Amino acid sequence: MDTKQATRLSKFLSLHLRHKPDAIGLQLQEGGWVSVADLLAACATHGTPISREELAEIVAGSDKQRFAFDETGTRIRAQQGHSVAVDLQLKPATPPAVLYHGTAPAALPAIRREGLQKMSRHHVHLSPDEETARRVGARRGQPLILTVDAAGLHAAGGVFYESGNGVWLVEAVPPEYLGGL
Repeated sequence: MDTKQATRLSKFLSLHLRHKPDAIGLQLQEGGWVSVADLLAACATHGTPISREELAEIVAGSDKQRFAFDETGTRIRAQQGHSVAVDLQLKPATPPAVLYHGTAPAALPAIRREGLQKMSRHHVHLSPDEETARRVGARRGQPLILTVDAAGLHAAGGVFYESGNGVWLVEAVPPEYLGGL
């Protein structure tokens, strides 16, 4: 499968596993999982056929590891980034002392006032390293990289989760825990 097709299919999967599962007749199960067979049937029914092999290639080849199969390989889910109600059943975890967030410079005034907010998602997404944050922030132009005093926020009661692809999740990051502003 070429890169262009893989990107198109990955975006289709992201849309329906994170934001609009009902648009193709899917219902996210506990933990955000859906049956692979149901997903493939729904994709075909809605004009985007994907083979099991192509799905496995997308899951394995995603640079951000957006999707994961369960241990049996019969279910799939988006790792994080959902805007629909779903409990991913992640366990609280102790974050590294510093995490990073890539954003667009235009967002800086609001971030200075309000900190990082989850917006339409379930959590704020934080990166474990500057390079990952830079790639995330570059989706909207020249990225601005913020540092997050994760140890301080955690000590103050912030609850962190680490998704299966290494993205750190937290409800919000108040401005006092941000550097690089």
